[in-house]
Amino acid sequence: MINPSSIASLLPQSGAMVLLDEVVAHDERTIACRASSHRDPGNPLVHEGVLPAWAAVEYAAQAMAAHFSVCAGASGRATIGLLGGLRDVECEVLRLDDIDGTLLVEAERLSHDSAGSIYAFRVVAETDRRMLVQGRATVVQRVPT
Repeated sequence: MINPSSIASLLPQSGAMVLLDEVVAHDERTIACRASSHRDPGNPLVHEGVLPAWAAVEYAAQAMAAHFSVCAGASGRATIGLLGGLRDVECEVLRLDDIDGTLLVEAERLSHDSAGSIYAFRVVAETDRRMLVQGRATVVQRVPT
């Protein structure tokens, strides 16, 4: 498990935009993270008092970024992943701020090459494993200069 104080070091986001609390499990293909920031009225993605379901894409993108960082650290290569596209995104709810308990944000790398990765992601309510948002994302890999 990666503790909450170090998760920010895995992400390009900083401050309040770090939405994930911790990485609970990861391997070379998958990552699972917990988040409780969906209930915070100060969440930077809240609009007019509501955190819309589409904000789950940012939670998933951060889980993918953390996975990229963990995998790059294991290989010794510094890389940056940029969200290149989304497919088949399904929202089972309208908003996230009324979900009790923590969110479980999971991503699975379906394919990977030097150009990037394709991930399947899902965001579920951890207490009852209810599906909230799921989809696929293309992450374009860039080596920093």
